Amino acid sequence: MKWQRGTRNDDVVDIRGQKASRGPASAAKLGGGGAILVVVIGLIASALGVNIPGLGGGGGGGGGGLGGLGGAGAQAQGGGGTPSQPVPPSGPDPDAEMVDFIRFVMKDIQDTFVRKFAEAGQTYQNAKLYIFTDAVDTQCGFTSAQVGPFYCPPDASAYIDLSFYRDLRSRFGAPGDFAQAYVLAHEIGHHIQNLLGTDDKVRARSRGQGKAAQNELSVRQELQADCYAGVWASAAGDKQLLDVDDIQEAVRAAQAIGDDRLQKQAGVPVDAETWTHGSSEQRVRWFTTGFQSGQLAVCDTFAARSL
Repeated sequence: MKWQRGTRNDDVVDIRGQKASRGPASAAKLGGGGAILVVVIGLIASALGVNIPGLGGGGGGGGGGLGGLGGAGAQAQGGGGTPSQPVPPSGPDPDAEMVDFIRFVMKDIQDTFVRKFAEAGQTYQNAKLYIFTDAVDTQCGFTSAQVGPFYCPPDASAYIDLSFYRDLRSRFGAPGDFAQAYVLAHEIGHHIQNLLGTDDKVRARSRGQGKAAQNELSVRQELQADCYAGVWASAAGDKQLLDVDDIQEAVRAAQAIGDDRLQKQAGVPVDAETWTHGSSEQRVRWFTTGFQSGQLAVCDTFAARSL
C-alpha cells in the first residue's frame, strides 16, 4: 500500500506506556456464541470488530461485535474512565513506523467517510483511535488487549494494542500493511454504525430474543462493518494507493478470522448458530461487495435475505 510518512493526525492518540487503572468490579462479559472456547481469546479470535458488549450494542451484537469469544469468562471490567494523556517514550520506538502508518491510514479512512456522508447529505464525525499496551480503561470498561481491536460507542473511539498486528501476521497468516489497514477500516465501520443509529436498532431488536437470533444480528452487524471497510478500500484504489497484492491481503485477513475457521482451530464443532462475526466466506463476500461498489448503500446486511 502506498502511504505518506509524517502525516499529522490528532485523532490517533498514542497512550502506550500509560498504566491503565482498573475500574469498579462490575463486569460486562464478552458475549457471543458460547461454544467457542477461551482458547480463541488467546488466538484473538474475533479481533476484527470485537466490541465491549452491552454498551456496544446489547446482548444481540450491536455496536461492534460482542465478540465471538464465548461465555467462558472473558470480560471487560466496569470502569467508565477515559484514557488519559499520552506518556512520552523513554527511548527509540521500535513501532514508530507502524504508528506513522496508522496515522496515515486513519486519516484516509475518515476523510473518505466525510465525503461519503456528505454525498448523502449527512455529517460524519471523526472517531478517535487509541493505541495502548496490555490494557486500557474506557467508558466501556477496563479491557485487556486479549480481546483484540475494539470500538467503544460511548467513547466514539476505537482501541488497538499493536501486538495484534504481530499476531495477525504470525498466528493468522495475514501479513501485509493492507491487512493492517483493513483492521482499522473495520473498526471505523462500527463507528459508522454508531453514528447512523445501527447500534441502537440492533440492541432494541435483540431484546427478548434467543441466543441464536442475537448471534444472527451480531453476524449481520459485523459483516456490515466488513462491507464498510470494502467501501473505503474502493476509494483507496481510486486514489492509486493500492498495489496488486493489497486486496488479497485484506481477503486473507477476512478469511483468517471467519467464525468457522476459528472454531476449527479451537477444536470445537462448526456451528453456524454460535457465530457472531460470520464465516470466512461471508466476511470475504461482504468486504468484496463494498469494494466493488464503493457505496455505503450496498452494505445493508440487515435487509439481505442471504448472507
